[in-house]
Amino acid sequence: MVATSVATRAMTSRGKARRMFERNVLAYRSGWVVFASGIVEPVFYLLSIGIGLGALVGTVEVGGRAVPYAVFMAPAMLAVSAMNGALTETTFNMFARLKFAKLYDSILATPMRPVDIALGEIAWALARGGVYSGVFLGLMAVLGYVTSWYALLALPAAVLIGFGFGAAGMALATYMRSWQDFDYLGFVMIALFLVSATFYPIEVYPGWAQPIVEWTPLTQSVELIRDLTTGTPTPHTGVHVGYLTALSVLGSIGAAYRIDRLLCR
Repeated sequence: MVATSVATRAMTSRGKARRMFERNVLAYRSGWVVFASGIVEPVFYLLSIGIGLGALVGTVEVGGRAVPYAVFMAPAMLAVSAMNGALTETTFNMFARLKFAKLYDSILATPMRPVDIALGEIAWALARGGVYSGVFLGLMAVLGYVTSWYALLALPAAVLIGFGFGAAGMALATYMRSWQDFDYLGFVMIALFLVSATFYPIEVYPGWAQPIVEWTPLTQSVELIRDLTTGTPTPHTGVHVGYLTALSVLGSIGAAYRIDRLLCR
């Protein structure tokens, strides 16, 4: 009886969260240019640095074998694309809807609850990040930067990356007091982008810095995608998946709790 009640509540919550997702789909019908712009940035990085600089760098060792620099960097841009797509939606856009548009206050006048809002917003962030990742992965395949059939798992891996960053970003956004606070978030995103094994292997860092870099969420994401697209999965690949799964679960719980505190106090 209890199990049936819990299952019924879960199904109801998913149905309400779907309404939040559909709301975002409809809202972006006239803003598709903004939506599509997130695809362009990682492509520019790939073409300018991966191909341009790659001609000077030559090859990089991955999993005990040398691969062209563009093959090394492209998976990192895929992970960055998933991160940026999810974070943009669950931080900047969510903050605007929460603090200025007061959208969520209006939604709570319906049968929806804060947890439904959180799940719906995270689902939309996953969809946005997934679209970016899918397009970029297709471009990688066309350019010949995919060297293994394991790359078929790269898209669900990118969705998991978006889940982790989206949930964590939503939890962080609830602590933002003004637009100026997003300068800190921007700094963190740029720092992660530059140091998280995106452009060069972790081995180039000093010994004391390597463990720090290794356990940043973007490094875990980059290494997961790189293991799959280059066909070099190891037992450590499972560690990357576990890390991102934990980030997703903890972020979702934190986001739902914070939204409930802000909207129902």
